[in-house]
Amino acid sequence: MSLEGKVALVTGAAQGIGRACAEALAQAGADLALFDLHDAAETAARVTALGRRVATAAGDVARVEEVRRAVEDLRRALGPILCLVNNAGVVDNIAPVARMTPEAWQREVAVNLTGAFLVTQAVLADMLARRWGRIVTISSVAARGGLFNQAAYAASKSGLIGLTHTTVLECARHGVTANVVLPGMIATPKVTAMPPAILEHVTTMTPARRLGRPEEVAALVAFLCTEEAGFINGAEIDVDGGGRLNPLVLGSQKEIRRPAG
Repeated sequence: MSLEGKVALVTGAAQGIGRACAEALAQAGADLALFDLHDAAETAARVTALGRRVATAAGDVARVEEVRRAVEDLRRALGPILCLVNNAGVVDNIAPVARMTPEAWQREVAVNLTGAFLVTQAVLADMLARRWGRIVTISSVAARGGLFNQAAYAASKSGLIGLTHTTVLECARHGVTANVVLPGMIATPKVTAMPPAILEHVTTMTPARRLGRPEEVAALVAFLCTEEAGFINGAEIDVDGGGRLNPLVLGSQKEIRRPAG
């Protein structure tokens, strides 16, 4: 399963899941275009160490002029972009619906949802012209179940599913696939910095009794970009250790008392 000769664009590539996706795609043979608001130099160095070409661009995925400039610069450096990983996102807006400010809501939706739309729109011409393309969008299990005190995040991640489904309806006939990956709690720097009580609660509610690894998400993303995944289209794939399943225990007092881990 090789991506030799393909250029893959990863947004939010500076760390976490984005960095892991860039490395997995490079290992599969792709050259990497990295787009992030922050410095992606470390990710670029890792891609270079894997023997692949790499180019970086800094910018805000929520701003159309910055997206268009970045994609044009990356295309000029590496060639047509045929794989896209929409990973850029923010998750810092913690407030109940009753007190969430419109400004905070709009910013989170702009980055998480509008950003994916703008980048997808910017690269589709390359894919349609060559009748081959792969779009993988990183959503969240919150897209289906909501997330307490994080309405903007859950709503924006849910919107990514609708964007992906519509892209498939319009573009599948032209050789383009678009799929959504829904991670659960993954051990990114932001997640592992959470208070211990929250991490303990999360692992207790996850059947696997652990956090996921960014590399586990990235392995799926890389596969969905290959030729072999060409008939997987419009799929919503969970990477959550079974966390989406009903955690209620009604028939075992022993299981209720069992600690996490």
